[in-house]
Amino acid sequence: MSPLVFVPLLIVASILSVFLLGIRIVRPTHRGLIERLGKYRRFAKWGFNWIIPLVDRIIRVNITEQMVDAQPQEIITNDNLNARVDAQVYFKVKEDEASVKNSQYNVNNYQFQIVNLARTTLRNIIGTLTLKSANSERDKINTALLTTLSKETQNWGMEIVRTELKEIDPPKDVQETMNKVVKAENEKVAALDFANAVERQADGEKRAEIKKAEGIKQAKILAAEGEAEAIRLVNEAANTYFIGNAQLLRKLEALEKSLSQNAKIVIPSGSELVNVIGEMAGILPITK
Repeated sequence: MSPLVFVPLLIVASILSVFLLGIRIVRPTHRGLIERLGKYRRFAKWGFNWIIPLVDRIIRVNITEQMVDAQPQEIITNDNLNARVDAQVYFKVKEDEASVKNSQYNVNNYQFQIVNLARTTLRNIIGTLTLKSANSERDKINTALLTTLSKETQNWGMEIVRTELKEIDPPKDVQETMNKVVKAENEKVAALDFANAVERQADGEKRAEIKKAEGIKQAKILAAEGEAEAIRLVNEAANTYFIGNAQLLRKLEALEKSLSQNAKIVIPSGSELVNVIGEMAGILPITK
């Protein structure tokens, strides 16, 4: 091959090799920082990017949500008990250029830093609480941990999404004692509930008996009032129709006595029954 042909081919091959060697593909889950000879040059978004081989280098940064485990540790609570505590921290690097730069240039290995910061913060928080309150106030601990981590990492170009307290386990002997206490408290509550139920049942039966007695009493009162009203009406009738007519009443009684022995009375036509009864006063029936 003649030098006139070889040299151009060599140049083209060299250029093509340099171009191919400089291709960098950034996934949508990452962003890139391109440095030239150790100095920040530009920001690489997702997709196709090209750098000068051996001169430039690209640092890819994951911007998706990530999780780190704070790793179990023994913490002494405020009541001098050892508790095994573990937590998880969820975070992500913000996708803008400044945040990606801060995650690389403001902190060395941010995942390792977050883990240690979370462990230290947990010791400070739980150390002020008793073991019982630490178990019952998990939301409070998570909120305090999240607040502290967000404040301390605000210059790291990342967002602390949430924190989760995985476990707060006391020593085995303390756990057994706590279980016994909880069992005793539950039995006490159950006994109180049973006693209250029995008391409510007794009160209900008592009220039912009282209602029944009141009903009987009211019925008797109404019956007595009815009898009294009937007597009153009879007295009023007697006073109305028999005042000054005692003699007539006597004649009626004699007539009733006569008729009781089947006596026959003939009443003349045109005579008043009252006059006939008056004339019969003192007459007795003839005995056979």
